[in-house]
Amino acid sequence: MQLNNKKIFSLLGLAAKSGNIVSGEFATEKAVKCQKAKLCIVAKDSSDNTKKLFHDKCKYYEVPIYEFGKKEELGHAIGKEFRASIAVMDEGFAKNLISQIDAVIKTE
Repeated sequence: MQLNNKKIFSLLGLAAKSGNIVSGEFATEKAVKCQKAKLCIVAKDSSDNTKKLFHDKCKYYEVPIYEFGKKEELGHAIGKEFRASIAVMDEGFAKNLISQIDAVIKTE
């Protein structure tokens, strides 16, 4: 695992500990619809239906969305089992995560 990936997962862990994350399809979708989500992350190994659902919702509600990590990695980062989707509720965490994920995408 790349160093940047570890940084992203540890940031997700910090956000989860501070109560700034919701996870799971239902809770993430609700956060996007209520416009509380500042960032949506969907696991790369999620189903096509899940990816389409969140891409459509996030586009409509103007929430940044990224496909990053695997379900197991996302879940582990926030102290849960598998998680296909995560919504970050805090603006500061979201901005930091976006810049980190963008950096990883550029190196891929």
